[in-house]
Amino acid sequence: MTESENAGRRGLLKASAVAAVGAAVLATPQVSRAQTVTLRFQSTWPQRDIFHEFAGDYVSRVNAMGGGRLRLELLAAGAVVGAFQLLDAVHAGTLDGGHGVSAYWFGRNRAFSLFGTTPPWFGDANQLLGWFYYGGGEALYRELMHDTLRMNAVGFMSGPMPTQPLGWFRNPIERAEQIRGLRYRTVGLATDLFQEMGAAVVALPGGEIVPALERGVIDAAEFNNPSSDRVLGFPDVAKNYYIQSYHQAVECFEILFNRQRFEALPAENQALLRHCAEAASADMSWKLQDRYSRDLLAMSQTQGVNVRPTPRPILDAQLQAWNRVIERQEADNSNPAAGPFFKKVCDSQRDWCRRVGNFMLRYQVSPVVSYNHFFARG
Repeated sequence: MTESENAGRRGLLKASAVAAVGAAVLATPQVSRAQTVTLRFQSTWPQRDIFHEFAGDYVSRVNAMGGGRLRLELLAAGAVVGAFQLLDAVHAGTLDGGHGVSAYWFGRNRAFSLFGTTPPWFGDANQLLGWFYYGGGEALYRELMHDTLRMNAVGFMSGPMPTQPLGWFRNPIERAEQIRGLRYRTVGLATDLFQEMGAAVVALPGGEIVPALERGVIDAAEFNNPSSDRVLGFPDVAKNYYIQSYHQAVECFEILFNRQRFEALPAENQALLRHCAEAASADMSWKLQDRYSRDLLAMSQTQGVNVRPTPRPILDAQLQAWNRVIERQEADNSNPAAGPFFKKVCDSQRDWCRRVGNFMLRYQVSPVVSYNHFFARG
């Protein structure tokens, strides 16, 4: 073989090798070599609470789909700040984000509670999320957060909660008059509601409620659901558990991020954080069906808890009290961020609930009739 033939053969081999490498590159998934962005993300819940687990489910989705580009570091309540200080910490950049409920910022502006513990005009919490994403609620939320309060935070609503119980009582109650004078724990607009009913309301984060009930600092309390209530120890300090109530008939979670940190992310990562909130919302609505039902049965069957529906006279009194609370809040003209904005949000919600609630009540067949047909026969 001549020298020129050898050179040609070496050239062909080199070209083949380059082609093979190129094919391998094309066959290998493209992996971003950008440095991972890690955001510190604190929940407002004790580590053992199912709510912290829900926060973890959101974080797991972000981390699984972040492709090595974006990661959330989950912390429990108190790791950096207390539960009621989360918004301030996210605003200041002390934390990059967090998981809680908007009712916790009720003291800053009462309208915050309308994005969480609203009046009971929504049929369920999924309708609340529908209003937020398709009925103008998200724009009103941004107006409150950014224009009215100048908070350096962005947020998403996620996770529809079932109706919350009236709560835990040392002694049975049958009449609305028995609420009067009780030292009772709740949050958000429900504080105004129970004050209207004559209770002495105390706002406490989740991890502090049972110790306060045990020491006699409060007489009764609600938190949220059977799984949280059971793991937090409510059955150890009270035995009368009243379910069904209009004080927090619907609620959802709030996922917060520092606005500057969020807007500095690539658009694909901003979309990831938003869409993972939607995915976690759906998953939570499925998971709680399993966990809440199991824990309610366990408390009544193995822990001696008397699970009772809230008496009708108390429910009626709650609705009447809601009328007075809403009227008073909407009439507060102390500043444009008070009554006028509160009424603006309420008007938007009423328009949505009147239309959507009418549709659902007319369109959906009664689950009570079918349940009784299949499962309530003697």
